Amino acid sequence: MKPITRRGANGFSLIEVLVAIGMVALALMAGMAVSMTLIRFTEREPALLLAQLCAQNDLVRLRLRHQLPEGGESASTCTQAGRDFNVRLSVMASPNPDFRLVITQVQAADASTDETQQVLLSLSTVMGRY
Repeated sequence: MKPITRRGANGFSLIEVLVAIGMVALALMAGMAVSMTLIRFTEREPALLLAQLCAQNDLVRLRLRHQLPEGGESASTCTQAGRDFNVRLSVMASPNPDFRLVITQVQAADASTDETQQVLLSLSTVMGRY
């Protein structure tokens, strides 16, 4: 009878196991970062939709006047779905005197009133005399 000889060890070495665990941990951390980004986006999405409604309401209000808007800035508050937003409307002259550039910026009303506050949404359009 021949003696049984082992040609190689069966299984994985400790180094191979540690490398595999490290790779799995890295993949899980990347997946966690992606899921946190999606969570932040879904938390911000309703505020963006409501801010868009506020901005569009101000632009439609200007269009319904059937007049060329006067230059300058104005601020107002808008309530949508129980949330308050600060809306800043800027009207600027354009090279053509029959048109005005209108920029609407919407910020959350619950934040501070300083100029460094993050703008949720900014819409711009050109309004004509006719």
